[in-house]
Amino acid sequence: MKRSIIACMACVAMAAGAQDIDALRWMSGSWVREAPDEIVREMWLGPANGTMAGVNLTSTRAGRASYEFLRIARGSERLSYFASPGGRAPVEFRLKELGERRVVFENPAHDFPRRILYWREGDALMARIEGTMRGEARAEEWRFVRAITRD
Repeated sequence: MKRSIIACMACVAMAAGAQDIDALRWMSGSWVREAPDEIVREMWLGPANGTMAGVNLTSTRAGRASYEFLRIARGSERLSYFASPGGRAPVEFRLKELGERRVVFENPAHDFPRRILYWREGDALMARIEGTMRGEARAEEWRFVRAITRD
Protein backbone atom coordinates (compact mmCIF):
# COMPACT_ATOMS: atom_id res chain seq x y z
CA MET A 1 0.00 0.00 0.00
CA LYS A 2 2.76 2.42 0.96
CA ARG A 3 4.57 1.73 -2.36
CA SER A 4 1.35 2.39 -4.29
CA ILE A 5 0.91 5.76 -2.59
CA ILE A 6 4.54 6.71 -3.30
CA ALA A 7 4.17 5.59 -6.93
CA CYS A 8 0.98 7.65 -7.30
CA MET A 9 2.69 10.70 -5.79
CA ALA A 10 5.56 10.30 -8.26
CA CYS A 11 3.10 10.04 -11.18
CA VAL A 12 1.29 13.19 -10.04
CA ALA A 13 4.62 15.05 -9.74
CA MET A 14 5.67 13.89 -13.22
CA ALA A 15 2.29 14.89 -14.69
CA ALA A 16 2.58 18.32 -13.06
CA GLY A 17 6.05 18.73 -14.61
CA ALA A 18 4.71 17.76 -18.03
CA GLN A 19 1.88 20.29 -17.66
CA ASP A 20 4.37 23.01 -16.73
CA ILE A 21 6.56 22.33 -19.73
CA ASP A 22 3.57 22.03 -22.08
CA ALA A 23 2.84 25.65 -21.20
CA LEU A 24 6.11 26.53 -23.00
CA ARG A 25 5.02 25.16 -26.38
CA TRP A 26 5.03 28.77 -27.69
CA MET A 27 8.87 28.66 -27.60
CA SER A 28 9.11 25.70 -29.99
CA GLY A 29 10.59 26.18 -33.43
CA SER A 30 13.53 27.68 -35.28
CA TRP A 31 14.25 31.32 -34.55
CA VAL A 32 16.74 33.84 -35.97
CA ARG A 33 17.98 37.33 -35.21
CA GLU A 34 20.02 39.01 -37.92
CA ALA A 35 22.00 42.16 -37.12
CA PRO A 36 24.68 43.91 -39.17
CA ASP A 37 27.50 42.31 -37.15
CA GLU A 38 26.05 38.92 -36.17
CA ILE A 39 23.45 36.24 -36.77
CA VAL A 40 21.93 34.46 -33.79
CA ARG A 41 19.98 31.25 -34.35
CA GLU A 42 18.07 29.42 -31.65
CA MET A 43 16.05 26.24 -32.06
CA TRP A 44 13.73 24.64 -29.51
CA LEU A 45 12.38 21.09 -29.88
CA GLY A 46 9.52 19.73 -27.82
CA PRO A 47 8.00 19.70 -25.39
CA ALA A 48 8.03 15.93 -25.28
CA ASN A 49 7.91 13.72 -22.19
CA GLY A 50 8.60 16.65 -19.88
CA THR A 51 11.60 18.02 -21.77
CA MET A 52 12.46 20.74 -24.26
CA ALA A 53 15.85 20.70 -25.97
CA GLY A 54 17.45 23.74 -27.53
CA VAL A 55 20.60 24.99 -29.18
CA ASN A 56 21.88 28.50 -29.81
CA LEU A 57 24.45 29.32 -32.49
CA THR A 58 25.84 32.84 -32.77
CA SER A 59 28.11 33.74 -35.67
CA THR A 60 29.74 37.09 -36.33
CA ARG A 61 30.57 38.69 -39.64
CA ALA A 62 34.20 38.67 -38.42
CA GLY A 63 34.18 34.86 -38.53
CA ARG A 64 33.75 33.96 -34.85
CA ALA A 65 31.11 31.57 -33.59
CA SER A 66 29.79 30.46 -30.23
CA TYR A 67 27.21 27.85 -29.30
CA GLU A 68 25.16 26.75 -26.33
CA PHE A 69 23.20 23.60 -25.58
CA LEU A 70 19.95 24.28 -23.73
CA ARG A 71 17.40 22.13 -21.94
CA ILE A 72 14.23 22.77 -19.98
CA ALA A 73 13.16 19.90 -17.76
CA ARG A 74 12.31 18.98 -14.22
CA GLY A 75 15.29 19.90 -12.03
CA SER A 76 16.02 19.11 -8.42
CA GLU A 77 12.77 20.72 -7.19
CA ARG A 78 10.81 22.04 -10.16
CA LEU A 79 11.04 22.98 -13.80
CA SER A 80 14.52 24.30 -14.63
CA TYR A 81 16.49 25.72 -17.53
CA PHE A 82 19.91 24.11 -18.01
CA ALA A 83 22.47 26.10 -20.02
CA SER A 84 25.70 24.55 -21.34
CA PRO A 85 27.65 27.35 -23.08
CA GLY A 86 30.33 25.99 -25.36
CA GLY A 87 29.35 22.46 -24.31
CA ARG A 88 30.50 22.99 -20.70
CA ALA A 89 28.76 21.39 -17.72
CA PRO A 90 25.16 22.63 -17.43
CA VAL A 91 24.21 25.42 -15.05
CA GLU A 92 20.71 25.16 -13.56
CA PHE A 93 18.31 28.12 -13.46
CA ARG A 94 15.11 27.31 -11.55
CA LEU A 95 11.66 28.39 -12.63
CA LYS A 96 10.76 31.71 -11.02
CA GLU A 97 7.68 32.73 -13.02
CA LEU A 98 5.48 30.98 -15.58
CA GLY A 99 2.79 32.94 -17.40
CA GLU A 100 0.73 32.38 -20.51
CA ARG A 101 3.49 33.52 -22.91
CA ARG A 102 6.30 34.45 -20.53
CA VAL A 103 8.77 32.45 -18.46
CA VAL A 104 11.53 33.49 -16.06
CA PHE A 105 14.31 31.25 -14.72
CA GLU A 106 16.75 32.33 -12.02
CA ASN A 107 19.97 31.25 -10.32
CA PRO A 108 20.79 33.79 -7.56
CA ALA A 109 24.22 32.17 -6.98
CA HIS A 110 25.31 32.77 -10.59
CA ASP A 111 26.76 36.14 -11.57
CA PHE A 112 25.98 36.46 -15.28
CA PRO A 113 23.44 35.64 -16.25
CA ARG A 114 21.45 35.45 -13.06
CA ARG A 115 18.02 35.55 -14.76
CA ILE A 116 16.89 34.16 -18.12
CA LEU A 117 13.61 35.38 -19.58
CA TYR A 118 11.62 34.37 -22.66
CA TRP A 119 8.35 35.85 -23.84
CA ARG A 120 6.34 36.32 -26.99
CA GLU A 121 5.55 39.67 -28.57
CA GLY A 122 3.16 38.79 -31.37
CA ASP A 123 5.02 36.51 -33.78
CA ALA A 124 8.42 37.32 -32.26
CA LEU A 125 10.23 35.32 -29.57
CA MET A 126 11.99 37.61 -27.12
CA ALA A 127 14.91 36.51 -24.92
CA ARG A 128 16.75 38.44 -22.22
CA ILE A 129 19.52 37.63 -19.77
CA GLU A 130 20.25 39.73 -16.68
CA GLY A 131 22.92 39.68 -14.03
CA THR A 132 26.06 41.27 -12.68
CA MET A 133 29.42 41.46 -14.39
CA ARG A 134 32.42 43.00 -12.59
CA GLY A 135 30.06 44.41 -9.99
CA GLU A 136 27.82 46.18 -12.52
CA ALA A 137 24.29 45.26 -13.56
CA ARG A 138 24.12 44.04 -17.16
CA ALA A 139 21.48 42.78 -19.53
CA GLU A 140 21.29 41.55 -23.11
CA GLU A 141 18.13 41.16 -25.15
CA TRP A 142 17.26 39.48 -28.45
CA ARG A 143 14.21 39.67 -30.71
CA PHE A 144 13.88 36.51 -32.80
CA VAL A 145 11.64 35.91 -35.80
CA ARG A 146 10.73 32.50 -37.20
CA ALA A 147 13.52 31.17 -39.36
CA ILE A 148 12.71 30.32 -42.93
CA THR A 149 13.58 26.69 -43.44
CA ARG A 150 15.07 25.41 -46.67
CA ASP A 151 14.66 21.93 -48.14
